[in-house]
Amino acid sequence: MRISVPSETDPRESRVAATPETVKKLSALGAEVAIQAGAGLTSGVTDAEYAAAGAKVEPDAAATLAGADVVLTVRRPAASALTGVARAAAVISIMDPYGADAALAELAHAGVSAFAMELMPRITRAQVMDVLSSQANLAGYRAVIDGAAEYGRALPMMMTAAGTVPAAKIFIMGVGVAGLQAIATARRLGAIVTATDVRPATKEQVESLGAKFLAVEDEEFQQAQTAGGYAKEMSREYQAKQAALTAAHIAKQDIVVTTALIPGRPAPKLITADMVHSMRPGSVIVDLAVERGGNCELAKPGEVFVTDNGVKIVGHLNIAGRLPATASSLYARNLLAFVDTLVDKEKKTFAPNWDDELVKATLLTRDGAIVHPNFQPKV
Repeated sequence: MRISVPSETDPRESRVAATPETVKKLSALGAEVAIQAGAGLTSGVTDAEYAAAGAKVEPDAAATLAGADVVLTVRRPAASALTGVARAAAVISIMDPYGADAALAELAHAGVSAFAMELMPRITRAQVMDVLSSQANLAGYRAVIDGAAEYGRALPMMMTAAGTVPAAKIFIMGVGVAGLQAIATARRLGAIVTATDVRPATKEQVESLGAKFLAVEDEEFQQAQTAGGYAKEMSREYQAKQAALTAAHIAKQDIVVTTALIPGRPAPKLITADMVHSMRPGSVIVDLAVERGGNCELAKPGEVFVTDNGVKIVGHLNIAGRLPATASSLYARNLLAFVDTLVDKEKKTFAPNWDDELVKATLLTRDGAIVHPNFQPKV
């Protein structure tokens, strides 16, 4: 069994799909682990460290992928980049399948079994494999750090001989994994924190972290969560009421962090241009949903944009990748835990149980076809 880890082809991607720690454990499963030379450099891992852990360092992508039974990457690789892998090889990565019909069709045509790590079900058994949580946790932390850096003022209240420095006010919009970590980080840094979310269960979580909860708590709000724990898309009427409540609040904030995402849909617009223009000069908005269209109407992907009234809107892409060493470490462990369930321990071969609920939830393509029910080609 050969497990291959090529370098990421997206120049914006700083993470890597294996670390020396996971290479050792993959080798213990009976795998020969091949790493492309230089694959870990942006995450602070040298080829020598991989070699010391037992990996075979290959000079290029072709040599790395030759004969691969399993390919581990961070982002979905192009089918054209998978030449040389074994027929029916598994490709495991963050596939970003929504709206990627052509790319999925190409992977199916290539004959590989493509697994989307972000579709891992949120059940107890799969917690250690939950890439959305591991990466969103870091994104929430980094968002507050980036916001503080752009803000240019101290966050905690300080009593000095020269006078008192007031605490910064930070508003977190969306209280999933990223939002909760953003709240915790902002609180640790001494800010006055408020937060909002459409899911009623988050109110207690927000308050347990020492922040104040802000929401229109009507009947629709009480039903605003799916069985899987995700936010439902709210009606236009509710969105209008929530916008009216938050508009006055945002005008008084120093830093706003938005984290709201709905799987498979564009990010909901939470901050309008009028709201941005109501904020004080020097205020900061950090939009974690910018890759999905943004929660802020004026956010620009990949840019830190300063409005005409002096508000900074931070639209960094791949926020977790701004902490590449930590993000890679957690992501590689997520992959290791999943691969461990796909290997026959006695024969030391790649032998997934196609009826396993984890496999069914994450498998996109197999035997030349798209097999996931949510991504079937439209007739």
